[in-house]
Amino acid sequence: MAIKPLEIHPEALAELKSAVTWYQEKSPSAALNFMEELDQVLDWVIASPSRWPSAAHGTRKLVMRRYPFAVIYCEKETVIQVLAIAHGRRRPGYWKKRT
Repeated sequence: MAIKPLEIHPEALAELKSAVTWYQEKSPSAALNFMEELDQVLDWVIASPSRWPSAAHGTRKLVMRRYPFAVIYCEKETVIQVLAIAHGRRRPGYWKKRT
């Protein structure tokens, strides 16, 4: 099976930038660790996008282990689209309009 490229929704990218900025203000090492874990999670999604359970609107969710964030994504025919890098305690489902 061919590996599909990853596409990050502009609003998900804004969420990522906001999270990194917040962690950077608290602790540069926390920001670095957050990015390292996110990179690992995205690698897992690219390598095996159907591994995590499907949810509403054809999406899937992979929860980060050390940080209160989840990567919400959907697999399309030619791309894996990251719809949200969602904080676990803020506005559940707000990203659904992005599908």
